[in-house]
Amino acid sequence: MVKDTINSEDPNYFQNRELSWLDFNARVIEEANDPVNPLLEQLRFLAIGSSNLDEFYKIRVAGLQDQLKMGVVEPDTKKQWSAKKQLQEITKKNKDIVLRQYALLQQKEDQLSEKGVFFKSVKDLNETDKNRARDLFEKEIMPAITPYGIDAYRPFPHLGDGVLHLFVKLEKSGNPFVAIVPVPERLARVHSIYNNDHIYLLMIEDLLFTFLSDLFNGYHVTYSFTFRITRNADLEIQEEGADDLLSAIEDYLEKRKNGMAVRLEIDKRETAVDVQSDIEFIKKALSIKQRDIYIIDGPIDLTFLTEVIPLLEKKGVKEVYESFEPFYPEAYRNSSLYELARRKDLFFHHPFDSFEPIISFVREAAEDPRTASIKQTLYRVSIDSPLIEALKKAAKKGIQVTVLVELKARFDEANNVHWAKELEESGAHILYGVKELKTHSKATLIVKKEADGFRRYVHLGTGNYNEQTARLYTDMGLITSNNEMTQDVFDFFNYLSGYSNQPEYHYLHVSPFDIRDAFIENIEKEIQLHILYGNGHVIAKMNSLTDKKMLLKLYEASQFGVKIELIVRGICCLIPGIPGVSDNITVRSIIGRFLEHSRVYYFHHNGEENLYLSSADMMTRNMIKRVEIAFPVLDQSLKAHILSILKLYLYDNTKAWVLQSNGEYVKSSNSEDKLIHAQKELLAIRASLPSPLPEKKSKRSWSDRLRSLFFTS
Repeated sequence: MVKDTINSEDPNYFQNRELSWLDFNARVIEEANDPVNPLLEQLRFLAIGSSNLDEFYKIRVAGLQDQLKMGVVEPDTKKQWSAKKQLQEITKKNKDIVLRQYALLQQKEDQLSEKGVFFKSVKDLNETDKNRARDLFEKEIMPAITPYGIDAYRPFPHLGDGVLHLFVKLEKSGNPFVAIVPVPERLARVHSIYNNDHIYLLMIEDLLFTFLSDLFNGYHVTYSFTFRITRNADLEIQEEGADDLLSAIEDYLEKRKNGMAVRLEIDKRETAVDVQSDIEFIKKALSIKQRDIYIIDGPIDLTFLTEVIPLLEKKGVKEVYESFEPFYPEAYRNSSLYELARRKDLFFHHPFDSFEPIISFVREAAEDPRTASIKQTLYRVSIDSPLIEALKKAAKKGIQVTVLVELKARFDEANNVHWAKELEESGAHILYGVKELKTHSKATLIVKKEADGFRRYVHLGTGNYNEQTARLYTDMGLITSNNEMTQDVFDFFNYLSGYSNQPEYHYLHVSPFDIRDAFIENIEKEIQLHILYGNGHVIAKMNSLTDKKMLLKLYEASQFGVKIELIVRGICCLIPGIPGVSDNITVRSIIGRFLEHSRVYYFHHNGEENLYLSSADMMTRNMIKRVEIAFPVLDQSLKAHILSILKLYLYDNTKAWVLQSNGEYVKSSNSEDKLIHAQKELLAIRASLPSPLPEKKSKRSWSDRLRSLFFTS
């Protein structure tokens, strides 16, 4: 069998990554319309959509705008679009998505009103409640407000990134004046007053509109409106020649505060007059393009909805997800994880499995006098990280602690600078990563001096060492004492901390480049075995799929008849179902309660079944611009269990979106007799399981329980 050669430059075979990301955000926003989600959780999805879009503009759109300004003519590698064309297409698609987002917000407001919760303007309140609103304004808002006039002596003020501002038009003695009023970020965006059984939610900007005259004594307020800008955060960190990367990062953080404006949002609801001349004034002051101006018929920045949810919960609106307790087997609580890991690899699937054993893994090492060293990579950690405390404690006890703190973790730079300093002060050895690369791998190595000599223990994972996000993101990890695997991780850390070429590993694949090479080799092997046996099968679960070499290799495998099932949460530049090219490929995206973050790669290999977990997506940045790890699952029972999880996601007909050959996503049909909701099923199954250790086996294995979900009626 000989495959037809495809034109790798044909734009019809690929989706633009920026538009694909916007499709992902549209799916997130659409969760606000899914009755499976409780009402307050639907509000949360609207907030997440806004937060996602802010970051998209700060990084991706800002980068394209920079290309345009610098005259870069090189098109994107998929659709062959210029930066200008991409910006035009982004605006076209995103404006439709934003319209849908605000239509859903109105729908949610109507549903809240049925429960006695109302978003109110002060002007619509009765006199008693108006007086309460004034009292609230005078006590909780006005003392923190500083208005800025604009004239020959008072220049246009600096506008903070993401900060709400009021543009105010004033008049005195027939003369016009302009002022801008920033709304301090530390003030609550939403305030509430209660009237019998009703809750009235008042937006801070509406309170300011109503009582603006208090800020401009002697002037008449003609009109005002709210606006907000987003600034470029896609700045280069200048590593070349930096004697101290820590100082370079701190300098970069200061510069980022003053990045160029990349988006202007305007809330038009309070303006009965034509404000186009005022918009032109702001537009000129910010040097912003018309395409990047959004006129919104609603409150700007829906992230404020995250304030509304706990407020309403306290007042008795309980329509949120049912709380759950991650599975934490008694065996892990009552026994040393190190003793257990000597007998069997330990598998974790968060948040269904507790993250506490991972913390205990480091804490126990810090307390054990036999511990010789602890080494760990940290990319994103929580503000009050218990892992940091354990590492500091170990260092103070004289244990050799080596921590690679990735200072270039986007939007976590300041947090990581803080932890790097604290760890260094405690006596830990701190590494700041690899020059020109981000270290995105998730690895911990513990070395102990035991009765039979030194023994190494390792944790490897797909997600960050962050106990808070471990309750919100799905991730997988292993603790193992396998000699060759732990030797690999030992060599990996020595590669990071010293001077040496990339080691030869037994099991690990480490980017830059090696992970992509390994996956391409696995796909080529799958093709060859499929030619011989006709049972080729690849399953891959990841956050995003953009790397062109991987796309072309997947197309090639499809042309040979290999069955390829992709679970891609976010960006997917591959188009399935193209006759003769990708008709053996399916793509689905799971959007639900938990952010699907685990990366799993399965190759059938005629029953040999190679299965890898990884910190890396199939993205070019992960393959050649980062230090990432892909590691195999060696234990056959764990491999079967993970494969069952993958199949459960493939059978999900409740939260899955299926990518069509025209590039559109369609919600998976749930017309089947049995509804499958993967995340919900995993919560239920995992909570019912006993300890996963040999002496306490369940009568039905975890894989059997999973299979029963979609093979029985």
